Amino acid sequence: MVRETRLSVDNLVYPMFVVCGKGKKEEIGSMPGVFRFSVDMLTKEAQEVADLGIPAVILFGIPDRKDETGSEAYNPKGAVQEAVRALKDKVNGLIVITDVCIDEYTSHGHCGLVKDGRILNDPTLEILSRMALSHSEAGADMVAPSDMMDGRVGSIRKALDGNGFHDISIMSYAAKYASLFYGPFREAADSTPKFGDRRSYQMDPPNAIEALREVALDIQEGADIIMVKPALAYLDIIYRIKNEFNYPVAAYNVSGEYSMVRAAANSGWLDGDRVMMEILVSIRRAGADLILTYFAKDAARILNK
Repeated sequence: MVRETRLSVDNLVYPMFVVCGKGKKEEIGSMPGVFRFSVDMLTKEAQEVADLGIPAVILFGIPDRKDETGSEAYNPKGAVQEAVRALKDKVNGLIVITDVCIDEYTSHGHCGLVKDGRILNDPTLEILSRMALSHSEAGADMVAPSDMMDGRVGSIRKALDGNGFHDISIMSYAAKYASLFYGPFREAADSTPKFGDRRSYQMDPPNAIEALREVALDIQEGADIIMVKPALAYLDIIYRIKNEFNYPVAAYNVSGEYSMVRAAANSGWLDGDRVMMEILVSIRRAGADLILTYFAKDAARILNK
């Protein structure tokens, strides 16, 4: 009766990986219980997600073909675009969010176009805008730019509004840190950089005030929801952003956070379900309104009891 923080299924978003082809369900070795799905298999999994009461999924695509510019990212017949259409057709009421970043689609694995070893911020904005527009044309309810290029929220908002998609929301990865907790995801999405790292455009982990500046800029450019990524090591950032802006805040309970718990639980070192719930409650307590988490289905089963 006096519990101060409540975690609900309504707070959860389930990340899903989609690949080209048919009949595919491939478990990700470093993320036990998480799979890559072809579109036909994805719809079955998404129906289970919806039946658990989880309101939304976020889609990440793995293309068959990659190139220097990530051109498959805005292919109208790409894996994500086809998945969006299938989910909107077959899974009633499910909110479909799409990740907007080209790292899965580029041969070099970076989130921006590259020339002479340098990331090209402004030319990348056009690619990201085309990608977000293609997702919206397929039927996405929300786009989520995760690239950390400066000005991308404003560029995407302009492209969407200019093509009549005024009602498509933007969830911005506003405070995305250059974290080692992303390791298992990069296996899942085949997106490890082929050279260097992403520290030139993702945030330095010791920085907090910079996060507030990044958030302020994204809100000014038209973001509807602000995200912090990762979550567990950045609870203070979630708290500061929520208090500073009183804006809808999402937090990404990322792959490394998930896999650590799974590995420890599988070794019998801790109670996986109880630790999972403690982590999710802590993210909620810090101020997150939405939690993107690979634990979403397991947490929903517990919350629904």
